[in-house]
Amino acid sequence: MGSHAMEVCDVPTMLFVNLAVADVSRSRAFYTGLGVRFDALFCDEGTLCFAVNDNCRVLLHREERFAGYVAGEIADLRSGREAVVAVSAASRAAVDRCADAALEQGGTLLRSPEDLGFMYSRSFCDLDGHAWEIVWMDPSQIPSDD
Repeated sequence: MGSHAMEVCDVPTMLFVNLAVADVSRSRAFYTGLGVRFDALFCDEGTLCFAVNDNCRVLLHREERFAGYVAGEIADLRSGREAVVAVSAASRAAVDRCADAALEQGGTLLRSPEDLGFMYSRSFCDLDGHAWEIVWMDPSQIPSDD
């Protein structure tokens, strides 16, 4: 997928990841424990919003509210996955800090850490079963095609 992958729809300027949660208060406590700062302008009793960066926001909606956005059933995350939300980290140590914090806050291990030398990742599920992966890549270690 090259840089022109979204040409037909123009280049998106922002990404919004919307996820269903069972308990907004419980989710707030979990993500606060990961160091997340919520954007009060877009938060209420049924939705939380936090920035991943200037161009990406995650919205956590109470299940009843989220149901209004989907055309079908909400995925049962006890038996499957809807997606894996992967975000980059600035360092290998940052990957570990985030994954360790998630597990300390009650998250669960999704897969064992993966270390490919040039890429290191750890993954976890939040309290509602949403899968997250934290990835660090060292461009100087990426194998060449030679």
